[in-house]
Parts: sequence; C-alpha cells; structure tokens
Amino acid sequence: MDFDLNLGISVLQKTPGLLRSWLIGLPDEWVYEDRNEDDWSPYDVVGHLVHGERTDWIERAEIILFEEGSKTFKPFNRFAQFEGSKGMSLQELLAEFEALRKQNLVVLRGFNLSPSDYELQGIHPELGMITLGQLLATWVAHDLNHIGQIAEFMARKYKDAVGPWRAYLDILEDEE
Repeated sequence: MDFDLNLGISVLQKTPGLLRSWLIGLPDEWVYEDRNEDDWSPYDVVGHLVHGERTDWIERAEIILFEEGSKTFKPFNRFAQFEGSKGMSLQELLAEFEALRKQNLVVLRGFNLSPSDYELQGIHPELGMITLGQLLATWVAHDLNHIGQIAEFMARKYKDAVGPWRAYLDILEDEE
C-alpha cells in the first residue's frame, strides 16, 4: 500500500486513546514489572512514544519541508524515556502523549501536503536519504509496532501458565 496521509492520520489519532483505555487501571505487574533497556514495559513504550512526539516526527518533517542545506536529522535517542519519564505516573505519560499527539496532528494537517510532497527528501543519520512519505509511513508503523510490543510483553507474563496452548499462540514463540 502506498502512503496515504488520511489513512495514516486515522491510525495516529487513535493510538493515545487505545493505550489509555488498554493500560489505565491495570495492576502494576502488567505495566511496570521487569523494566529494562532490552525488554520495555508498557510504561517504557509510552515514555518512548512521548519522546518521539517531542523530538522526532514533526521536527524531522519540518527539516524536510522548510530547512535549507543538508536537511540532516539530529540523531534520535531511542532510550531517552528511561530518564525523561522518571517520576511520572503512567496516567501522566498517557495524558502528555495524547496532548502532544493532538498538537502534532494539527501541525501535520497544517502542512497542507500534496502527494508530490511525499517525495521530498531528508537525511537520516543512520539510514541515509529518506523521503517525507517514508517518514510519515514509519510514524504510523512505529505506533503499530509498539502496540504489538506491549501486547507481546504482556502475553509473555503467562508464557508458562498457558501450558500446551502455547503451541497455538504465535505471540509466545521463542525468538531465535
């Protein structure tokens, strides 16, 4: 499927509410336990999404659209949530994510992009030349990836408890 801004926005605007309704009120064992840099808890994922809203998607789109010169992105700290979320509750993080996402979608819509704009280019510090369409498609896929990551983290809590049904649960397959 080619990138379509309206289809992308339809996912991006749903993510904060989905996470809020899914995670608020769950016991700590579901959202905080076993936190580390290699296996992010739902709390860590939400903190990562907040950091991305602050420093990634719109900032990089603006570099592509408006900056003169090399259009090179600043590196993104994929682990900034471990410091940036300290002292915040899950509810506070989700509220911040929702507010930032609403604001960023207003900015995105305000760009009044046409399909030809999706071909404009910027330079990712690791990946090299990318297009605006690829950046925006990645924003959507990034949300969906982390929704899946949360589901997998939570499902693994019952990895042994499901017994023989594990054979039918792809989410519990061992990584190779």
